[in-house]
Amino acid sequence: MRRVAITGAGAICSLGRNLDEFAESLRQGRSGIAPIESADMSQIRFQNGAEVRGYSHQPYFDDRRADFMDRFAQFAVIAAREAVEHAGVRWTPELRETAAIVTGSCVGGQSTEDIGFHEVYKLGHNRVHPLTIPKTMANAGASHISMEFGITGPSFTISTACSSAGHAIGQAFWMVRSGMTDLAITGGSEAPFSFGILKAWEAMRVVSPETCRPFSKDRKGMILGEGAGMLVLEPLEAARARGARIHAEIVGFGMSADACHITQPSAEGAARSMRAALRDAALAPEQIGYINAHGTATPANDPTETTAIRSVFGAHAGRLPVSSTKSMHGHALGAAAALECLATMLALRDGVLPPTANFNQPDPDCDLDVIPNQARCAQVEYALSNSFAFGGLNAVLALRKAI
Repeated sequence: MRRVAITGAGAICSLGRNLDEFAESLRQGRSGIAPIESADMSQIRFQNGAEVRGYSHQPYFDDRRADFMDRFAQFAVIAAREAVEHAGVRWTPELRETAAIVTGSCVGGQSTEDIGFHEVYKLGHNRVHPLTIPKTMANAGASHISMEFGITGPSFTISTACSSAGHAIGQAFWMVRSGMTDLAITGGSEAPFSFGILKAWEAMRVVSPETCRPFSKDRKGMILGEGAGMLVLEPLEAARARGARIHAEIVGFGMSADACHITQPSAEGAARSMRAALRDAALAPEQIGYINAHGTATPANDPTETTAIRSVFGAHAGRLPVSSTKSMHGHALGAAAALECLATMLALRDGVLPPTANFNQPDPDCDLDVIPNQARCAQVEYALSNSFAFGGLNAVLALRKAI
């Protein structure tokens, strides 16, 4: 099997409009959480989110093309453009025919769907925008990426709630490693700030009224986020041969299902996925030097994830730095794992572990080294990125520093 390199990466989220801005915000421990501006919040109990503030399609797409794209699909293409540019991909007819696109999205074109429902149910109109379906479908991000670059190889989208992008990246990794494809564009995108879905999250009673404080005893819940993260994956030897910059390697991927509850997390299920990733990478637990945690800041997730980490890593868990970057970019649902994989990649590449921001008070039930509030310089060879979704569907990626 082939080793798999990350040769390109792109990001757009509340922490920045590109990878460099995203990286700098993580290093500074700068939170992108603020009052939501892109939706009417007058009837919503919570007010804060992690938006791409002041976003307009105009620097990226002409009006005609933007009319065919929901905000989440626009984010997908923007991040993919940056990733492909950074990778220096040399497109040939053969590569376009065999390259893969694997994306993740949890809710797809929610803003478009919400507008349609508003037109029909509140305004009483008898018709909606004719592009409602193609703008709403969760695979629109993958489809627009394929059109952007003329890629005609395998392209598909995975929707597994908060693990969507993790499953997508893992499948793309396996495709490149096995020789099924020589290049994959993979990641996730999401844009959930519309009235209907905000009311739905309000009803769940898991959204914080203030900010996101993972692992802190005074945490009050998650904060929704939006954006996209995309990676270019290719065989390590091919990347070296063409002189590409290698940001990091993906070396393992593990999945599991809790099979116990639709919303409550399971420590056993989370532990199984971490062990599966370690087996796939042929790593011992003691070789892991950092974990980017799922870390939602809900009362249920954080102690459950702590229990799972201690189950897998034993005594090593007490020496293992663990942080949740959701404290800065929010919970971007189907895009969360992509942003967190990028954060893990940057930690390995730059030797700076991102902090758990907004941390106030240690919780005895979350007794890990959570890198509170300030980034930490550390040279780490191997790291994990955890994603644990509603429905009990878990995905864990194992990464290695480029050497």
